[in-house]
Amino acid sequence: MTDLLAARSQMAMSLAFHIIFACIGIGMPLLMVISESLWLKTQNKVYLSLAKKWAKGTAIMFAVGAVSGTVLSFELGLLWPEFMLHAGPIIGMPFSLEGFAFFLEAIFLGIYLYGWDRVSSKMHLFSGIMVMLSGMFSGIFVVMANAWMNSPAGFEWVNGQFVNIDPFTAMLNPSALPYALHMTLAAFVSVAFVVAGIHAFVLLRKPKSEFHYCALRIALSVAIVTSILQPISGDISAKNTAKQQPAKLAAMEAQWETEKGAPLRIGGWPDVENEQTLYAIEIPYLLSFLSFGTFDAEVKGLKEFPKEDRPPVAVVHFAFQIMVGCGSFMMLLGMIGAYFFLRKQPINNKVWYLRLLVFAAPMGFIATEAGWTVTEVGRQPWIIYNIMRTSDAVTTMPNLVVPFIVFTILYIFLFVMVLYLMRLYVLNSYED
Repeated sequence: MTDLLAARSQMAMSLAFHIIFACIGIGMPLLMVISESLWLKTQNKVYLSLAKKWAKGTAIMFAVGAVSGTVLSFELGLLWPEFMLHAGPIIGMPFSLEGFAFFLEAIFLGIYLYGWDRVSSKMHLFSGIMVMLSGMFSGIFVVMANAWMNSPAGFEWVNGQFVNIDPFTAMLNPSALPYALHMTLAAFVSVAFVVAGIHAFVLLRKPKSEFHYCALRIALSVAIVTSILQPISGDISAKNTAKQQPAKLAAMEAQWETEKGAPLRIGGWPDVENEQTLYAIEIPYLLSFLSFGTFDAEVKGLKEFPKEDRPPVAVVHFAFQIMVGCGSFMMLLGMIGAYFFLRKQPINNKVWYLRLLVFAAPMGFIATEAGWTVTEVGRQPWIIYNIMRTSDAVTTMPNLVVPFIVFTILYIFLFVMVLYLMRLYVLNSYED
């Protein structure tokens, strides 16, 4: 394994691990707030119990996310010193704001966890809302920094140096809003479906449990709204990618030839050697329409770019297909759930639907991991798109495979501990 591959693998593993806890930090507080609001409105103690149990789970995930996030911040400087040397003054602002939001989240999470019966009900609910907002903005600021890497703005590149830096323009780069919207909705979708799946699993054995039925209705309500909105944000993000990173779009769709009226591909196997895509189901003209809004728009193919500037096509294409497939299935489940809600039909006795929710429980996180793979691998070989190559940004320290192995063991240990704690403090307590 080369040092470059080891550094990229370590960063990819760290991000893949951390993003789960970042999503939970964004999504779980919303469920807590909804549950507490229903408690204050109805005085039904089931909602109070739910809010407290979800808060416990959130606290565990927040602690692990803080650890994995700290590791990531060190890795940026240690593994990619050339990147931080040049980009640090630009991405410093969103990362500083992320740190402020993180500390704000920690403060209000402490009030929420230990403020029951110690602060007023309105103040306690307000603290939950602040946990939700600060967690959401913490994620948004990080995504803004990543968006800048994909569509750099707010500077002039002169003789290998960034000059005339405008940090506000950099932070509000062309990809900032599409990325932030898509990632935030992904967090809510992921958390809502995994929580819905957990309670649906218990309801299959205990269909008359009021606790689990109320929990499922709250989680499913969030899942319905966000799973239907997510494809809209995906369309916005795809149009932005078509404009800002045509090579990434071509890799996502395994589009080799530049053509007008380009087809949308479902499935398919990219044959990189022969530069063609095999076995795909093609829908004529749809890629052009989805990318640019007209059926005869020209879509650049991979052959337009030198081979050394193309992303790894197979990885990006398969990851994109996984993301879209999982997202479409969750949207379908959300629409079915919305139908049940509108018809005021109980769902605790619909065994087939509960089984589908259990099956779909991990799909949000699978889609999120796949989406980040598309974002990061699709930008390659650039760490700053069309400015700095990833190979030029890596540290010169040798034997990077050693820290990669060490951190892999660390993350496996943390993962096992999280599963143990969640079962001990949260999942076991669901057996009411």
